[in-house]
Amino acid sequence: LNNLPIEGIDGNASKEEIMQILQKYGILSNTQNSKFKISIEIWGSGKPMREFLWSEDMADACVFLMENINFKDTIEQNNSTFSNEVRNTHINIGTGKDISIKDLAYLIKDIVGFKGELYFNTQKPDGTMKKLTDPSKLNSLGWRHSVELKEGIERIYNWYIK
Repeated sequence: LNNLPIEGIDGNASKEEIMQILQKYGILSNTQNSKFKISIEIWGSGKPMREFLWSEDMADACVFLMENINFKDTIEQNNSTFSNEVRNTHINIGTGKDISIKDLAYLIKDIVGFKGELYFNTQKPDGTMKKLTDPSKLNSLGWRHSVELKEGIERIYNWYIK
């Protein structure tokens, strides 16, 4: 909180003020057996699947496409002539790999060494159950992502700590 105050609350605030602001943002506190516990509230069941891509991989894919692919390369040809209808010219950028929100939360918990509990609030919405791209066209053109999810989480966490 000293490095990144929340709504003006920093590490010099009273314990009560700190707990109120943390509770407001889903970091819940409770006492159990005279031990202070922290839990993080995560909306939904944790079942939805999501895909994540390292931002520098996204930028690299965009540069790769701009330097190597012309629009005409994305159009399916019929007998060496272009049809009057242009279809399927999009190129998805992604990993083609997804993970459940629950598994992601536990992966992050493990990487950062969080000792508290994760609370999945099923009274809140899950959102779309699956969001996954098919990057096979991009892969066939010669580009693949380079940073896997675990490595990306470790990198961003280490950057944040520094």
